[in-house]
Amino acid sequence: MVPPRLFKREIVRPKYRRKADRSVPPLMAPAPKRAVAGGYASAGLLAWIALSKYVDHLPLYRLEQMSTRWGATISRQTMCDWVNLTSQWLEPIYQRMHAQLLASDYLQADETPIKCHDPDEKRGTTRPGWLWVISRPQGEVVFDWRLSRRHDELPSLLDGFCGVLQSDGYEAYPAFAEAHPEVTWVGCWAHARRKYHEAQAESPKATRLVLRLIARLYRWERRWDESGTTEPAARARLRQTQFARTLKWLHALARTLRERALPKSLLGKACDYLLGHWEPLTAHLRHGQTRLDNNLVENAIRPSAIGKKNWLFIGHPDAGDRSAIIYSIVVSCQRFGHDPHAYLRDVLTRLPAMTNQDDLSALTPANWHPVR
Repeated sequence: MVPPRLFKREIVRPKYRRKADRSVPPLMAPAPKRAVAGGYASAGLLAWIALSKYVDHLPLYRLEQMSTRWGATISRQTMCDWVNLTSQWLEPIYQRMHAQLLASDYLQADETPIKCHDPDEKRGTTRPGWLWVISRPQGEVVFDWRLSRRHDELPSLLDGFCGVLQSDGYEAYPAFAEAHPEVTWVGCWAHARRKYHEAQAESPKATRLVLRLIARLYRWERRWDESGTTEPAARARLRQTQFARTLKWLHALARTLRERALPKSLLGKACDYLLGHWEPLTAHLRHGQTRLDNNLVENAIRPSAIGKKNWLFIGHPDAGDRSAIIYSIVVSCQRFGHDPHAYLRDVLTRLPAMTNQDDLSALTPANWHPVR
């Protein structure tokens, strides 16, 4: 086990002068290109600090204490400035990722609360903030920081999107789809299933039958995945053929159980959710590119959920954007199997040396390849 170690790189630039002819200008070795403009931290150190907070979920004050064992004490304020600098350099790539997602025909969306400290609020208190997340299977993940969960946050987040939008039952998503005819909203079967799973202790026999019917849908999906049936039109035809009988039984069973169950019981609420969202849940039959549930985007949110348990809150409302940018990069790297540290160190080294930064598609996590 080799612990981390800080080291200082000294760059010596010899300066020469021709003795025979003093009129000739002196010669000096050219200065090496800095990995990132500003400060004395290398790309590797910037990547290490960013990943320690957003992948290993370490608060900066802990990193300050740990840095004494690395060879030099680095203050929290300095590391905070480095995180800000890292997010600024990554922002053009982040914007490119966002544009590519909006250009697709299928998105999964979700949101998660994160507290933030607002200096305008009462001292010692925090206010709620939100990380909105959009993604697609086998695609990148983009986080977006907002101070509210209001319905009017979605139009700016999804501006220009035309296609299928999948989410849980939060009312903002169907309202957005209703206001934008080019968007179709589909539901999440995992949320419908989860409510019946929670009602098992209350009504074991009834919920067991419902769960078996939902499991039958997932078994068909797994078979088609294993057989390589990924073409949307073919998948939609298979769903219409194979799901019809199961969905008919499921709908009839849910209606019967709702008539027998108490409205405020767990079983009654589960039936109300399933029947109330029946149209978006069965809309998957017409769109073969969708997944039955929203689990992939929920899994992408988990790192932020672990992080906020450790560093508790975002230090300032304006700092939420940098968290959204870095989370988008590192979570997307993990989804594509890239080492986030290798990616950040390489990209933070290459970006300042690029003369043309108009097209950064090659540096997005989906297209990135390390330079040999």
